Order: sequence, then C-alpha cells, then structure tokens
Amino acid sequence: MPSAEKIAPAAYEALDPRVEALVNELIGRVADKWTMLLLEALEEHGTCRFTRLAQLVPGISQKMLTQTLRAMERDGLVHRKVHPVVPPKVEYSLTGLGQSLGEAFCGVWLWAEANLDRVEAARTAFDTRD
Repeated sequence: MPSAEKIAPAAYEALDPRVEALVNELIGRVADKWTMLLLEALEEHGTCRFTRLAQLVPGISQKMLTQTLRAMERDGLVHRKVHPVVPPKVEYSLTGLGQSLGEAFCGVWLWAEANLDRVEAARTAFDTRD
C-alpha cells in the first residue's frame, strides 16, 4: 500500500480495498520465483510450448510449471492457445498485462545488479561476526 505520508488522510480512507487486495495478491505472485522466471523466459523467447518452458526454467517440476502457468493465466498475465491437432499443441505467450508486470519489476533486477557487492559484503559481515 502507498505510504500514508504520500496520501492525504481523506484519500487514504478512500482507497478501494480491492486495489489493496490485488496488490497483496500480486506481490505474493511475483515474489514467487517461478512466476518471475516464467515472465523472463516468455519475454526473452516469445511464445513457447510447455516443454520448452520447462527447459528454459531449470529446476521447475511439471506440477509447479502447470500450477504457475494456470495462476498466471487466471491473472491475465499469460495467454494459453490450444491448437486443434493430435496430439494437442499448447502454446503460452505473455499478454500486455504480463509484459507490463515484467517491466514494473525490471527495477528489482537493476537494483540487484547495482547493489550486489554491497549486499554480499553485508552478508559476509553478518555471517562472520562473533
């Protein structure tokens, strides 16, 4: 939720509780590493089949890939296209919403790159203190 200092008291009370709920849900979704990795894979490689996504995201199980893609589809982040062939051919692509979410969290990657040495130094200092 935006900080109370940045919002006038009347406006703070007028915030739509659905917006707060959505923000909380999306933070949970994007905090999930699989969602972020799938956003990145689809952004980099475009439309992909299920097996290709499994290859692009090392360590993800078939069950977790299925669950994550379904959740992303439900939230409107991914489009699932089923081609009427035998065997079935299913492709996944980012929606505009998914692309914009990836762009919004690009700042986290930039922050991590800019602050990697400082974070590692802080961790080392913490881990070696008496």
